[in-house]
Amino acid sequence: MTTPVYVLGGWQSDFAERGVDFASLLGTATANALLDAKIDASEIQVAHVGNFIGELTMFQGQLGGVLASVDPAFADLPSGRHEGACASGSLAVLGAMADLEAGRYDVALVIGAEILRNKGGQVAAELLSCAGWSGDETDLGTSLWPIQFAEIADEYDRRYGVKHEHLGRIAEVNFENARRNPSAQTRSWDIVDGAFGDDDALNPQVHGLLRKMDCSRITDGAAAIVLVSGRVAASYAAARGTSVDSLPRIKGWGHRTAPMKLEDKLALGKDSEYLFPHVRRAAVEALGRAGMPDVFSVDAVEVHDCFTISEYVAIDHLGLTGPGESWKAIEDGTIEMEGKVPINASGGLLGLGHPVGATGIRMVLDAAKQVTNQAGEYQVSGARNVATSNIGGSLTTVVDFIIGVDD
Repeated sequence: MTTPVYVLGGWQSDFAERGVDFASLLGTATANALLDAKIDASEIQVAHVGNFIGELTMFQGQLGGVLASVDPAFADLPSGRHEGACASGSLAVLGAMADLEAGRYDVALVIGAEILRNKGGQVAAELLSCAGWSGDETDLGTSLWPIQFAEIADEYDRRYGVKHEHLGRIAEVNFENARRNPSAQTRSWDIVDGAFGDDDALNPQVHGLLRKMDCSRITDGAAAIVLVSGRVAASYAAARGTSVDSLPRIKGWGHRTAPMKLEDKLALGKDSEYLFPHVRRAAVEALGRAGMPDVFSVDAVEVHDCFTISEYVAIDHLGLTGPGESWKAIEDGTIEMEGKVPINASGGLLGLGHPVGATGIRMVLDAAKQVTNQAGEYQVSGARNVATSNIGGSLTTVVDFIIGVDD
């Protein structure tokens, strides 16, 4: 990357809240992100909105126009919406980066939001299935995603062997981390002993290897960040008597999109050492663009654990273990808060929550907080570089970032 892009600040809503009006959610997220970044709304030159299914859950499209309505300074702001299922927010980040790198603009607002709980769990789950192949995969309705991610677990099991105890530990770690996060959906949940195991009463089977606690929940929420060019970042830092090297910078990125159907993706990986070669490629590209030899060059990772098996995929595809050996990083504690490369200090999607269009942006925000020592009770000690890995659908869209400081 030759043109630097920096994160000045941002904000996320309380993911335990529900029933918020979409425009109000955007307005609150925007105001608080601007406050955190210490800039005025009039300084925003372009905006990128991440959202997955606003038309289905709210009968609302034209979301750039909704954002342009939340502040008088945005009345004629260039803005638009990005959609890539659960990676919608990361695509919005990539869009804003492209604007800044091209020199079109110097200051961008990136905001993601989703309202899902207004439809109830079963209906929302069915609507979310539109990220599968319509008329083929989507006939599974509310069971589409548990079935497809269970199929991924089955394929791991066929190739390498998978034990639910390792998936259960992934869930347990994420819920433990979420208790430290004041914005986490599950922070105050009462979870009984044995809830992450294979007891059918305490942790009922959902599909295949996946049980109740292996699955993330329907969530409402928003996250917003302010991105700026290197020129603005330098003047911003100078005006505050600090070094630009102390500001979080997007050091690398990787973006890949695979065929829509899960069966087609699995076919592409049948002769590869990795189950999903495109997922591995995105990780390698992000690290390479950041000038890092491997994932052990970062201090923490935020990954897309919509199901425990998706984090299991991330572990070996990021390179924390060899292919099919994710269990090793679980057993030796690599992924835990005091481990070599903690995963989802925030609580992840399982513990923190997953308002779909906001998730990719929230990951970048949490990475920026970590590398500037602003993560509070869930701070990873000494973090200077953090990776994010965001997926959409059955790992169809994959976007990875490396965020770090240079001081």
